[in-house]
Amino acid sequence: MSDPAILELEAVAAATPRIARTSTTTPLMDGPILPTLLGLAAPNVVALSVSVCVSIAETSYIGILGTEPLAAMALVFPFVILTMTMSSGAMGGGVASAIARALGAGDSTRAATLALHALMIGVCFGVVFTLVMLSFGPRLLELMGGRGRVLAEAVGYTTIFFSGAIIPWLMNTILSILRGTGNMRLPSALLLLAATTQIALGGLLGLGLGPVPRFGMRGVASGTLIAFTLCLTIAAWVLFTGRSRLSLSAAPLQFRREMFFDILKVGAIACFSPLQSVLTIAILTQLMSRFGTEVLAAYGIGARLEFLLTSVAFAVGIASVPMIGMAIGAGRVTRARRIAWTGGAISFGAVAIVGVLVAAFPWLWVALFTNDPGVRAASDHYLAIAGPAYAFIGLNSSLYFSSQGAAKILGPVLAQTARLVFIAAGGALLISMQAGATSFFLLSGGSMVLLGLACAAAVKFTSWGSEAKS
Repeated sequence: MSDPAILELEAVAAATPRIARTSTTTPLMDGPILPTLLGLAAPNVVALSVSVCVSIAETSYIGILGTEPLAAMALVFPFVILTMTMSSGAMGGGVASAIARALGAGDSTRAATLALHALMIGVCFGVVFTLVMLSFGPRLLELMGGRGRVLAEAVGYTTIFFSGAIIPWLMNTILSILRGTGNMRLPSALLLLAATTQIALGGLLGLGLGPVPRFGMRGVASGTLIAFTLCLTIAAWVLFTGRSRLSLSAAPLQFRREMFFDILKVGAIACFSPLQSVLTIAILTQLMSRFGTEVLAAYGIGARLEFLLTSVAFAVGIASVPMIGMAIGAGRVTRARRIAWTGGAISFGAVAIVGVLVAAFPWLWVALFTNDPGVRAASDHYLAIAGPAYAFIGLNSSLYFSSQGAAKILGPVLAQTARLVFIAAGGALLISMQAGATSFFLLSGGSMVLLGLACAAAVKFTSWGSEAKS
């Protein structure tokens, strides 16, 4: 599963000093930015396209279960997304960044050692998520507006999924280790396998078929965990049997504070971004619940689209991490910045096309999930307002990952803070004014624009270091 470009990079890096290393010719270090970035992003796009199908399928068969389960999924969704984005995009980005910077500096032994430390971090975070959600999850769901059957369905899903929280954490940690070496194909192939398995098992266990009874929301959660377990098993086999880019057998087994710091200085700070994003969605979910189950379910459908479009930008953003990390490790700051802005432009444009299309024809998305007239009307209204603003979510997502590659993540995290404050303050003001649902829809769309512009400004005015002199 090795990438010849990375092998060449390491071979040259090991034999030459840092300044001389910048003159070697390798695709990731010296190839044209746009084709190289698109080439790395392509496998991610394929895998994430299937992930879109998973989301559509999952929400569709939850819709078959009824309006209450659909509303329950809107309550659960922020916590599931927190788990996935924190393990893959935040801490996972920190893992990929640290490994890429080590390889860019020509130190493959350090990269392997960092991988072992990353696995320990994944285990610890998985255990914490399990303990927190099993202890406080039901109360949190109730605070978000869950009542009656809606709350019961949400608790059922949460209990199953978060009992195995260590599974997605370890899965995404190993996939991030592989991405840090520049290998995008294997993680994407494994996610593709997990996605197709999740569609089949989630539907089977959720709705029931033949001798298999209908387990409802618990069945949907179980299907997800089984699919992730399959992906984790194969990824771990590849990593620990020497079939990956890194040789873990050469890494010392003793844990070192400096190695944890190299990952956490990016990953720990980056974790505040998805945390704030989920808090934002949670606040909006609670605000929307004031207008009844139909509006709550409608916002849940819109929030799921936001996540999917963020995933499109993720495909480009995560591809930029090894390119930028290796460029920074070699002291090529100018190239790193060009990669960041190229990725941001691609993500903004791609998400803008989808967002505008859904705003103009919301039924293309909404009809996939529900036939309830009230939910469809509210969803159409929300997407018509928020759809064009999704482009700024795409811009933010791509630049967020680029900043991880450069180990300069504070600015994008503060941009997410600005959005959270905007939603909290704006929501309080609208409540005091007894505003209608439309005003809250506008608040949601405006917060996306603010997020994208604030993140772009942070990247623009944050120093990524000095260009190495040859």
